[in-house]
Amino acid sequence: MATNQDIPGKTTGIIAYLTIVGAIIAITMNVEPKHDFARFHTRQAFGIHLLFHAFALFSSVWYNQYGLYGLYLCYIVLWVYGFIGVLNNKKQLIPILGPYFQKWFTFIQ
Repeated sequence: MATNQDIPGKTTGIIAYLTIVGAIIAITMNVEPKHDFARFHTRQAFGIHLLFHAFALFSSVWYNQYGLYGLYLCYIVLWVYGFIGVLNNKKQLIPILGPYFQKWFTFIQ
């Protein structure tokens, strides 16, 4: 059975997935000491949340009910995929966008 103590930074990784505010808190939590596992999941979670808010803002201009359903479905699927990864102590990239999140958000140390 896995516990939070198995991998350093797991708690920070979990917090990162709990809304965009959680991702910002996780960024500050990982300043000292720096954990590679926490950095990886913070970048993934920050990217998911930022992408969701950007598309929500964009779709609010051109309201389309079915587009919003798709947005929420995509967000939930990516969020669950990432959250299960952090719970299972795995560094698995989000499909398609995960490598870009790791490259774009290098400011997250």
